[in-house]
Amino acid sequence: MRRIPRALTIAGSDSGGGAGIQADLKTFAALGVHGMSALTSITAQNTVTVTAIQDVDPAIVRAQIEAVVKDIGVDAAKTGMLHTSEIIEVVAEEIERYGLPVVVDPVMIAKSGAALLKPEATEALVRRLLPLATVVTPNAMEAEVLSGMKIGSIEDGKRAAEKIVTFGPKATVVKGGHILQMEGKAVDILLHEGEFTLLEAERYETRTDHGTGCSFASAIAAELAKGRTIPEAAATAKVFVNRAIKYGLPIGQGHGPLNPMASLYNEAEKYKVLRNVREAVVILEENPEVRELIPEVQTNIGMALPYASSPEDIAAMVGRVVRMERGVRASGCPEFGASRHVARTILAVMRFDPEKRAAINLRYSEEIVKACQKLGLVTSFYDRKEEPPEIKAKEGMTTAWGAEQAVKRVGRVPDVIYHFGDWGKEPMVTILGRTAVDVAERTVEVAKKLSS
Repeated sequence: MRRIPRALTIAGSDSGGGAGIQADLKTFAALGVHGMSALTSITAQNTVTVTAIQDVDPAIVRAQIEAVVKDIGVDAAKTGMLHTSEIIEVVAEEIERYGLPVVVDPVMIAKSGAALLKPEATEALVRRLLPLATVVTPNAMEAEVLSGMKIGSIEDGKRAAEKIVTFGPKATVVKGGHILQMEGKAVDILLHEGEFTLLEAERYETRTDHGTGCSFASAIAAELAKGRTIPEAAATAKVFVNRAIKYGLPIGQGHGPLNPMASLYNEAEKYKVLRNVREAVVILEENPEVRELIPEVQTNIGMALPYASSPEDIAAMVGRVVRMERGVRASGCPEFGASRHVARTILAVMRFDPEKRAAINLRYSEEIVKACQKLGLVTSFYDRKEEPPEIKAKEGMTTAWGAEQAVKRVGRVPDVIYHFGDWGKEPMVTILGRTAVDVAERTVEVAKKLSS
């Protein structure tokens, strides 16, 4: 039988769905691990505040852990909100009893500022739980409490990590958040077997970061459940959470939740996107009028995954769509990463409207632009001669700059963006849409309008 990795979260419930066991179970699912839960506290909370906390009877916490361990089994566990010393004691006893690898997220304060660990429980956490931890994942503020040190730099974080491992965990990750930064990167500090590793990722100015610590610890636990080493698990978790923050959900009036499912949604959409691009090419091939719209550099048509972040997340035609004597033909099959120019255009546009996930490049002429306008399409343009030298000097930056200029010109993402070319650069028209099929159908309409 195929081995199914099993991970257990021992944590509180977030009624807002952004943190706690809700975030943990989403993370387990996204990483392909069967998730189980032992509920420790019920919180009434949203993106702004925690209004009430009801702790679960420690005997029930124990019973939940016993139930899943004895029947299903646990490859790795993680702890989150353990509100009282009594709950900590029970959890520590069960982890010790069953020898569970465990990631301890020493949850002390909610994003809203509410206390999630009673002051007297901190001592129990350090004395009973940290010595059993495979990995402990305090954020910088929690690390200050645990280590008794002020953290304001990478070196401070390293010293705090060294202090925390003296309590017994095999490894610690001091999460930097807004405190530990280096050249615009968010930095976490992993200390394992006496060696430091800096886990770096792009830092985003966003309020969709509720549940970050929960998902990070859960991601480490999920990877440990798969048999990964501690450094491998921590590195994977960093990438996973960084993407979940980037594509967080802007809901509520406070800190919106991160989106642990972003990676899973991308994987689930891959077949649909490839099929859509393939259908779009068939539409182009079945309409010979399209031949008149093909530029000298030929055409490509592409469509992005919902949470695309690079050209590798955009499907386009290998070898492009080329002009033939009586129409157009694709010279290859759709693949992810097959385009750079069209992909960059799509990525640039998605920054302003994530629903505009597809594009096709066509030759420029005044007649083509007018045909687009007669069809009711919103058009805008940019002039490459106005491009700042520092943008022009960087490969691939022109498209992002141009898309931004075109959006600013009409105050929204247009249906069509065109430019007049530059030295060695062919002028081009780009038709945008929600899907590749939408774009192909618009292209056929333009071609027929032009030939009528």
